[in-house]
Amino acid sequence: MGFHITDMQLNVLFQTWQTNYHIYAPRNFSGGGRFSDTDCIRYGKIEHADEIVFDKKSDYSFKEVLTPVSQTLFFFTEGQTKEADFPQKGAVIFLRSCDLYALKRLDDMYLHNSPADYYYQHLRDNIKIVLMGCEHSFENCFCVSMGTNVSTKYDMSIDRQPDGTYLVDCKDEAWVKQLVQAGCEQQEVIPAHVTENQVTVQVPENLTAEVAKSTMWEEYNSRCINCGRCNFVCPTCTCFTMQDLFYSENGKVGERRRIWASCMVDGFTDVAGGGSYRKKNGERMRFKLLHKVLDYKQRNGYHMCVGCGRCDDICPEYISFSGCINKLQSAMTEVTEQ
Repeated sequence: MGFHITDMQLNVLFQTWQTNYHIYAPRNFSGGGRFSDTDCIRYGKIEHADEIVFDKKSDYSFKEVLTPVSQTLFFFTEGQTKEADFPQKGAVIFLRSCDLYALKRLDDMYLHNSPADYYYQHLRDNIKIVLMGCEHSFENCFCVSMGTNVSTKYDMSIDRQPDGTYLVDCKDEAWVKQLVQAGCEQQEVIPAHVTENQVTVQVPENLTAEVAKSTMWEEYNSRCINCGRCNFVCPTCTCFTMQDLFYSENGKVGERRRIWASCMVDGFTDVAGGGSYRKKNGERMRFKLLHKVLDYKQRNGYHMCVGCGRCDDICPEYISFSGCINKLQSAMTEVTEQ
Protein backbone atom coordinates (compact mmCIF):
# COMPACT_ATOMS: atom_id res chain seq x y z
CA MET A 1 0.00 0.00 0.00
CA GLY A 2 1.35 3.42 -0.95
CA PHE A 3 1.56 6.47 1.30
CA HIS A 4 2.72 10.09 1.17
CA ILE A 5 4.24 10.81 4.59
CA THR A 6 5.94 13.71 6.30
CA ASP A 7 9.27 13.78 8.06
CA MET A 8 7.52 13.87 11.42
CA GLN A 9 5.36 10.83 10.57
CA LEU A 10 8.43 8.88 9.46
CA ASN A 11 10.22 9.68 12.71
CA VAL A 12 7.21 8.48 14.68
CA LEU A 13 7.41 5.23 12.73
CA PHE A 14 11.12 5.04 13.57
CA GLN A 15 10.33 5.33 17.27
CA THR A 16 7.98 2.36 16.94
CA TRP A 17 10.59 0.31 15.08
CA GLN A 18 13.24 0.98 17.70
CA THR A 19 11.29 -1.04 20.24
CA ASN A 20 12.33 -4.25 18.48
CA TYR A 21 14.91 -3.17 15.91
CA HIS A 22 18.07 -1.18 15.40
CA ILE A 23 17.83 0.95 12.25
CA TYR A 24 20.79 0.92 9.85
CA ALA A 25 21.15 3.24 6.89
CA PRO A 26 23.86 5.04 4.92
CA ARG A 27 24.91 8.02 7.01
CA ASN A 28 27.68 10.57 6.94
CA PHE A 29 30.78 10.08 9.07
CA SER A 30 32.60 13.40 9.27
CA GLY A 31 36.32 13.22 8.55
CA GLY A 32 36.26 9.51 7.79
CA GLY A 33 36.91 9.77 4.05
CA ARG A 34 39.78 8.33 2.05
CA PHE A 35 41.34 11.72 1.49
CA SER A 36 42.26 14.56 3.85
CA ASP A 37 39.31 16.55 5.19
CA THR A 38 36.71 14.42 3.43
CA ASP A 39 33.73 12.57 4.81
CA CYS A 40 32.72 8.94 4.46
CA ILE A 41 29.26 7.54 3.81
CA ARG A 42 28.81 4.11 5.30
CA TYR A 43 26.21 2.11 7.19
CA GLY A 44 25.57 2.93 10.81
CA LYS A 45 22.79 3.08 13.37
CA ILE A 46 20.37 5.97 13.00
CA GLU A 47 17.51 7.32 15.09
CA HIS A 48 16.05 10.05 12.86
CA ALA A 49 15.19 10.28 9.18
CA ASP A 50 17.41 13.32 8.56
CA GLU A 51 20.49 11.17 9.29
CA ILE A 52 19.94 9.10 6.14
CA VAL A 53 21.96 10.08 3.07
CA PHE A 54 19.63 9.74 0.09
CA ASP A 55 21.47 11.75 -2.57
CA LYS A 56 24.83 9.94 -2.55
CA LYS A 57 25.98 6.35 -2.90
CA SER A 58 27.47 4.81 0.23
CA ASP A 59 31.21 4.19 0.05
CA TYR A 60 30.79 0.88 1.86
CA SER A 61 28.02 -1.68 1.61
CA PHE A 62 25.46 -2.88 4.12
CA LYS A 63 27.12 -6.29 4.58
CA GLU A 64 28.91 -5.39 7.79
CA VAL A 65 25.50 -5.35 9.52
CA LEU A 66 25.07 -9.08 8.81
CA THR A 67 28.74 -10.08 8.52
CA PRO A 68 30.68 -7.80 10.91
CA VAL A 69 34.29 -6.97 10.09
CA SER A 70 35.24 -8.75 13.32
CA GLN A 71 32.70 -11.07 14.91
CA THR A 72 33.30 -12.99 18.13
CA LEU A 73 31.81 -16.48 17.75
CA PHE A 74 32.54 -17.98 21.15
CA PHE A 75 34.68 -17.72 24.28
CA PHE A 76 36.74 -20.61 25.63
CA THR A 77 38.46 -21.62 28.83
CA GLU A 78 40.45 -24.75 29.66
CA GLY A 79 37.30 -26.74 30.29
CA GLN A 80 34.37 -25.14 28.49
CA THR A 81 33.16 -22.82 25.75
CA LYS A 82 30.45 -20.14 25.76
CA GLU A 83 28.71 -18.88 22.65
CA ALA A 84 28.89 -15.12 22.17
CA ASP A 85 25.66 -13.23 22.74
CA PHE A 86 23.64 -12.20 19.69
CA PRO A 87 22.14 -8.69 19.41
CA GLN A 88 19.01 -8.36 21.52
CA LYS A 89 17.18 -6.55 18.74
CA GLY A 90 16.67 -7.22 15.05
CA ALA A 91 17.61 -4.76 12.30
CA VAL A 92 15.80 -2.57 9.80
CA ILE A 93 18.20 -1.97 6.92
CA PHE A 94 17.84 0.70 4.22
CA LEU A 95 19.15 -0.72 0.92
CA ARG A 96 19.27 0.34 -2.71
CA SER A 97 18.15 -2.14 -5.34
CA CYS A 98 21.64 -3.39 -6.20
CA ASP A 99 22.33 -4.12 -2.53
CA LEU A 100 19.01 -5.91 -2.19
CA TYR A 101 20.15 -8.24 -4.97
CA ALA A 102 23.49 -8.54 -3.17
CA LEU A 103 21.59 -9.75 -0.11
CA LYS A 104 20.27 -12.62 -2.22
CA ARG A 105 23.88 -13.51 -3.10
CA LEU A 106 24.83 -13.52 0.57
CA ASP A 107 21.89 -15.79 1.30
CA ASP A 108 23.05 -18.16 -1.44
CA MET A 109 26.48 -18.47 0.07
CA TYR A 110 25.63 -18.49 3.78
CA LEU A 111 22.25 -20.23 3.83
CA HIS A 112 21.78 -22.29 0.66
CA ASN A 113 25.31 -23.61 0.22
CA SER A 114 24.53 -26.24 2.88
CA PRO A 115 24.83 -26.41 5.75
CA ALA A 116 23.46 -22.97 6.66
CA ASP A 117 25.80 -20.67 8.55
CA TYR A 118 24.48 -20.55 12.12
CA TYR A 119 25.68 -17.04 12.92
CA TYR A 120 24.53 -15.44 9.68
CA GLN A 121 21.14 -17.14 9.83
CA HIS A 122 20.41 -15.85 13.30
CA LEU A 123 21.00 -12.26 12.17
CA ARG A 124 19.30 -12.76 8.81
CA ASP A 125 16.10 -14.10 10.37
CA ASN A 126 15.62 -10.87 12.29
CA ILE A 127 15.86 -8.14 9.66
CA LYS A 128 13.42 -5.97 7.74
CA ILE A 129 14.32 -4.36 4.42
CA VAL A 130 13.51 -0.79 3.33
CA LEU A 131 14.28 -0.20 -0.36
CA MET A 132 15.81 3.20 -1.15
CA GLY A 133 14.72 4.35 -4.59
CA CYS A 134 17.29 5.71 -7.04
CA GLU A 135 16.16 8.79 -8.99
CA HIS A 136 19.36 8.78 -11.03
CA SER A 137 22.42 6.67 -11.60
CA PHE A 138 25.52 7.37 -9.54
CA GLU A 139 29.12 7.44 -10.78
CA ASN A 140 30.46 4.04 -11.90
CA CYS A 141 27.12 2.25 -11.38
CA PHE A 142 26.25 -0.43 -13.96
CA CYS A 143 23.25 -2.05 -12.28
CA VAL A 144 21.15 -1.95 -15.46
CA SER A 145 23.68 -4.12 -17.28
CA MET A 146 23.61 -6.62 -14.40
CA GLY A 147 19.81 -6.62 -14.15
CA THR A 148 19.75 -5.36 -10.57
CA ASN A 149 18.17 -1.92 -11.05
CA VAL A 150 14.60 -2.95 -10.14
CA SER A 151 13.58 -4.91 -7.06
CA THR A 152 10.25 -5.84 -5.52
CA LYS A 153 11.32 -7.97 -2.54
CA TYR A 154 11.17 -5.46 0.28
CA ASP A 155 9.11 -4.75 3.38
CA MET A 156 8.85 -1.07 2.52
CA SER A 157 10.24 1.26 -0.13
CA ILE A 158 11.05 4.92 0.41
CA ASP A 159 11.71 7.86 -1.92
CA ARG A 160 12.60 11.29 -0.56
CA GLN A 161 10.83 14.15 -2.32
CA PRO A 162 12.26 17.65 -3.02
CA ASP A 163 9.96 19.16 -0.36
CA GLY A 164 11.34 16.84 2.35
CA THR A 165 8.38 14.47 2.40
CA TYR A 166 8.50 10.79 1.45
CA LEU A 167 6.68 8.38 -0.81
CA VAL A 168 6.56 4.86 0.58
CA ASP A 169 5.21 1.55 -0.64
CA CYS A 170 4.61 -0.65 2.39
CA LYS A 171 4.14 -4.43 2.28
CA ASP A 172 4.49 -5.17 6.00
CA GLU A 173 0.98 -5.43 7.44
CA ALA A 174 1.96 -4.17 10.89
CA TRP A 175 3.68 -1.14 9.41
CA VAL A 176 0.71 -0.44 7.11
CA LYS A 177 -1.56 -0.40 10.15
CA GLN A 178 0.75 2.08 11.91
CA LEU A 179 0.84 4.38 8.87
CA VAL A 180 -2.96 4.31 8.56
CA GLN A 181 -3.37 5.07 12.27
CA ALA A 182 -0.93 7.97 11.91
CA GLY A 183 -3.23 9.50 9.29
CA CYS A 184 -0.73 9.22 6.42
CA GLU A 185 -2.14 10.12 3.01
CA GLN A 186 -2.67 7.05 0.84
CA GLN A 187 -1.69 7.08 -2.84
CA GLU A 188 -0.24 4.74 -5.43
CA VAL A 189 3.55 4.55 -5.20
CA ILE A 190 6.05 2.92 -7.54
CA PRO A 191 9.63 2.96 -6.17
CA ALA A 192 12.01 5.13 -8.18
CA HIS A 193 14.60 3.22 -10.21
CA VAL A 194 17.10 3.95 -12.93
CA THR A 195 16.69 2.70 -16.50
CA GLU A 196 20.18 3.55 -17.76
CA ASN A 197 23.69 4.07 -16.45
CA GLN A 198 26.59 6.05 -17.84
CA VAL A 199 28.62 2.86 -17.55
CA THR A 200 27.56 -0.30 -19.39
CA VAL A 201 29.15 -3.74 -19.39
CA GLN A 202 28.77 -6.77 -21.58
CA VAL A 203 29.74 -10.20 -20.28
CA PRO A 204 30.60 -12.37 -23.31
CA GLU A 205 28.08 -15.10 -24.04
CA ASN A 206 30.94 -17.44 -24.93
CA LEU A 207 32.92 -16.76 -21.74
CA THR A 208 34.71 -19.85 -20.41
CA ALA A 209 37.55 -20.61 -18.03
CA GLU A 210 39.86 -20.58 -21.07
CA VAL A 211 40.00 -16.80 -20.69
CA ALA A 212 42.42 -17.41 -17.80
CA LYS A 213 45.10 -18.01 -20.45
CA SER A 214 44.74 -14.48 -21.85
CA THR A 215 47.53 -11.92 -21.54
CA MET A 216 45.05 -9.28 -20.29
CA TRP A 217 45.76 -10.24 -16.68
CA GLU A 218 49.43 -9.27 -16.94
CA GLU A 219 48.49 -5.58 -16.88
CA TYR A 220 47.35 -5.91 -13.28
CA ASN A 221 50.64 -7.38 -12.08
CA SER A 222 51.97 -3.83 -11.99
CA ARG A 223 48.81 -1.71 -11.69
CA CYS A 224 47.19 -3.52 -8.74
CA ILE A 225 48.80 -3.00 -5.33
CA ASN A 226 46.81 -5.85 -3.66
CA CYS A 227 45.32 -3.58 -0.98
CA GLY A 228 42.00 -5.47 -0.92
CA ARG A 229 39.81 -2.36 -0.86
CA CYS A 230 37.68 -3.70 -3.71
CA ASN A 231 36.83 -6.78 -1.64
CA PHE A 232 35.99 -4.85 1.50
CA VAL A 233 33.51 -2.47 -0.17
CA CYS A 234 31.94 -5.17 -2.34
CA PRO A 235 28.50 -6.27 -1.08
CA THR A 236 28.98 -9.83 -2.39
CA CYS A 237 32.50 -10.62 -1.17
CA THR A 238 32.12 -13.01 1.78
CA CYS A 239 35.54 -14.51 2.47
CA PHE A 240 36.70 -14.63 6.08
CA THR A 241 39.41 -16.13 8.23
CA MET A 242 39.47 -17.26 11.87
CA GLN A 243 41.49 -15.62 14.62
CA ASP A 244 42.01 -16.83 18.17
CA LEU A 245 42.62 -14.12 20.74
CA PHE A 246 44.29 -15.53 23.88
CA TYR A 247 43.76 -14.01 27.32
CA SER A 248 46.30 -16.24 29.10
CA GLU A 249 49.94 -17.06 28.50
CA ASN A 250 49.20 -20.75 28.11
CA GLY A 251 46.77 -20.04 25.27
CA LYS A 252 43.90 -21.94 26.88
CA VAL A 253 41.61 -19.00 27.64
CA GLY A 254 40.34 -16.58 25.03
CA GLU A 255 37.89 -16.06 22.21
CA ARG A 256 37.53 -17.04 18.56
CA ARG A 257 36.70 -14.39 16.02
CA ARG A 258 35.60 -14.44 12.39
CA ILE A 259 37.38 -11.68 10.47
CA TRP A 260 37.02 -10.42 6.91
CA ALA A 261 39.60 -11.71 4.45
CA SER A 262 40.47 -10.71 0.90
CA CYS A 263 41.50 -12.77 -2.11
CA MET A 264 43.55 -9.78 -3.31
CA VAL A 265 45.93 -9.54 -0.33
CA ASP A 266 49.06 -11.45 0.56
CA GLY A 267 48.58 -14.57 2.63
CA PHE A 268 45.08 -15.44 1.42
CA THR A 269 46.24 -18.53 -0.47
CA ASP A 270 48.95 -19.66 1.95
CA VAL A 271 48.81 -23.39 2.69
CA ALA A 272 50.56 -25.78 5.03
CA GLY A 273 54.19 -26.43 4.18
CA GLY A 274 54.88 -22.87 3.05
CA GLY A 275 53.07 -23.05 -0.29
CA SER A 276 51.13 -20.13 -1.73
CA TYR A 277 48.94 -19.83 -4.82
CA ARG A 278 48.21 -16.81 -7.00
CA LYS A 279 51.25 -14.81 -5.93
CA LYS A 280 50.93 -12.32 -8.80
CA ASN A 281 48.36 -9.56 -8.55
CA GLY A 282 47.15 -10.26 -12.07
CA GLU A 283 46.34 -13.84 -11.05
CA ARG A 284 44.34 -12.51 -8.11
CA MET A 285 42.44 -10.10 -10.33
CA ARG A 286 41.65 -12.99 -12.67
CA PHE A 287 40.37 -15.11 -9.80
CA LYS A 288 38.18 -12.33 -8.43
CA LEU A 289 36.69 -11.23 -11.73
CA LEU A 290 35.91 -14.73 -13.00
CA HIS A 291 34.29 -15.57 -9.68
CA LYS A 292 31.99 -12.56 -10.10
CA VAL A 293 30.93 -13.13 -13.72
CA LEU A 294 31.64 -16.77 -14.60
CA ASP A 295 31.76 -19.62 -12.09
CA TYR A 296 29.16 -18.18 -9.70
CA LYS A 297 26.69 -17.95 -12.58
CA GLN A 298 27.50 -21.49 -13.65
CA ARG A 299 26.41 -22.65 -10.19
CA ASN A 300 23.50 -20.30 -9.44
CA GLY A 301 22.24 -19.08 -12.81
CA TYR A 302 23.02 -15.38 -12.37
CA HIS A 303 26.09 -13.22 -11.87
CA MET A 304 27.60 -12.59 -8.46
CA CYS A 305 28.41 -8.96 -9.33
CA VAL A 306 25.45 -6.60 -8.87
CA GLY A 307 26.95 -3.54 -10.59
CA CYS A 308 27.13 -1.18 -7.60
CA GLY A 309 30.46 0.21 -8.83
CA ARG A 310 31.97 0.65 -5.37
CA CYS A 311 35.13 -1.22 -6.39
CA ASP A 312 35.74 1.35 -9.13
CA ASP A 313 35.00 4.18 -6.69
CA ILE A 314 37.52 3.12 -4.06
CA CYS A 315 40.47 1.71 -6.01
CA PRO A 316 43.57 3.87 -5.29
CA GLU A 317 45.06 2.86 -8.64
CA TYR A 318 41.89 3.77 -10.58
CA ILE A 319 41.42 0.24 -11.87
CA SER A 320 37.98 -0.12 -13.39
CA PHE A 321 36.28 -3.42 -12.67
CA SER A 322 33.61 -2.65 -15.26
CA GLY A 323 36.35 -1.90 -17.76
CA CYS A 324 37.98 -5.22 -16.94
CA ILE A 325 34.69 -7.02 -17.65
CA ASN A 326 34.47 -5.29 -21.01
CA LYS A 327 37.94 -6.57 -21.92
CA LEU A 328 36.79 -10.19 -21.62
CA GLN A 329 35.40 -10.37 -25.14
CA SER A 330 38.74 -9.50 -26.76
CA ALA A 331 40.44 -11.83 -24.28
CA MET A 332 38.19 -14.68 -25.38
CA THR A 333 39.00 -13.91 -29.00
CA GLU A 334 42.70 -14.02 -28.11
CA VAL A 335 42.54 -17.45 -26.49
CA THR A 336 40.23 -19.05 -29.05
CA GLU A 337 42.40 -18.00 -31.99
CA GLN A 338 45.60 -19.41 -30.54
